[in-house]
Amino acid sequence: MKSVKTLIAATAVLCAAGFVHAQQTEADKSSDSKSESTVEQEYMQNMDDILISELALSDDYENKQTALAFLQSSIEDGHISPDMMAALTNLSGEGISTKSTTKGRVMNNYPDVRRKACELLGKVKTEEAKKALVNITLTDNEPTVIAAAVHSLGDIGINNKDEVVKAIAWAQKKNYALNPNSSLALEVLVAYEKLVDSVENKSDMIQSITAIAGNGKYNTAVRAKARDMIQKMQGSARSNNSNSSSNENEKK
Repeated sequence: MKSVKTLIAATAVLCAAGFVHAQQTEADKSSDSKSESTVEQEYMQNMDDILISELALSDDYENKQTALAFLQSSIEDGHISPDMMAALTNLSGEGISTKSTTKGRVMNNYPDVRRKACELLGKVKTEEAKKALVNITLTDNEPTVIAAAVHSLGDIGINNKDEVVKAIAWAQKKNYALNPNSSLALEVLVAYEKLVDSVENKSDMIQSITAIAGNGKYNTAVRAKARDMIQKMQGSARSNNSNSSSNENEKK
């Protein structure tokens, strides 16, 4: 009887050991599979980076459009690598900060490429994206590109030490003098609305809005929006002053 019990116990131990071994083997296979999958993903991501970089640096216009399509897909998937960010930044300055010339003539002045790159930078929402957009706002000469950069800066919402608002105000002032553009003026106003709570010194912004409101070359809707913003800011200022006075009286 004792030997039967011993045999049953030994069999149970062997079965348990076999079960544990089988589980460990499956776990090892799963781990190896995950490791191989991770390596494969990293390889494909590196290939994507190389492909996008080469397309962006190509002199061919269609290749640049393909690069932008790849970048848009990657951003929508939540993936933007340093190489992709560099490609996007280069595309945002295509023909302005990044020039390809033949006999002194710029061959890669593609405003639509720059505009699309600015739109995509607004979806990245990082400090690096903000810096690239500020640079475009200050250096580009195409109103549609500047409008896209300004719109994206408003979406990103970073305005440390009023750097962004000052850049937008400067760009608006430059175009106000050279080539008033209602679409750009509207984007400037929309960006101000988004950034107003982060502005430390509102003087540049107020001057910019006032200039838009008083320029007859802008369309009626844009000028009306500028006047409405001025009234709201004045109302807000009066309300703040009233609250401050009430608080001072209460303290007394």
